[in-house]
Amino acid sequence: MLNLVFVETALELVPSSIIGHPSVKRNAKRRGKKQMESLLDRSLHHHAMSRLDAQEKRGRPDIIHLCLLLALGSPLNKRGQLNIWLNTLQGYTITVNPETRIPRNYNQFTSLIEQLYKTGKVPPNEDYTLLQLERKKLIELKQEIKPTKTIALSSHGEKISLNKLVTTLVETENPLVFLGAYPKGPMEKATLDQVDQVFSIHESVLEAWTVTSRLIYEYEVVSQLSRLSTSSRRV
Repeated sequence: MLNLVFVETALELVPSSIIGHPSVKRNAKRRGKKQMESLLDRSLHHHAMSRLDAQEKRGRPDIIHLCLLLALGSPLNKRGQLNIWLNTLQGYTITVNPETRIPRNYNQFTSLIEQLYKTGKVPPNEDYTLLQLERKKLIELKQEIKPTKTIALSSHGEKISLNKLVTTLVETENPLVFLGAYPKGPMEKATLDQVDQVFSIHESVLEAWTVTSRLIYEYEVVSQLSRLSTSSRRV
């Protein structure tokens, strides 16, 4: 089982400090939304975001949208071997049910996340839950997962081949991987304080969705080979 947490995820509602900015008001009105119930999006709120702290890490819901589509649609997830969470810079955690079908259309995804922030769960009035939103810091989430080894993937980490890294993960009883779902920059110290090691799987910077797809595919291959090897030794 692979535990995957997308950390510092650039997913948040428009903060109160930029409510009233023309671009925020204009886009909320166009969509028939209250300003504070609209998702912060760099493509819509670029000028307003110049007022925000850590703006380079914020306002990119499209990043996690692509990552989730790749992760949830993978054979690894369909085999029940993948757990997924999102943790945001604002201290929210979203637990993702493996059976969740994320909308392929970005605008529909945006509406889904806005509903999640408003109601706390999706769907809001059903006995089952596909997405759950909670005020939960990364350290609290990690304590719940209880990993035996935690690693972060970052271009600022120690260089390692993906196969070697994944082989270690497969051999670990309850591995946890942190993957940044934000535009650019190193992970925060508070995030890195929660990991045992930080690794880079490529000589250049890769987009989060590329790392997501490569990590999951390699884990599928290595874990399958490991099972076949174990079965052959038993025969």
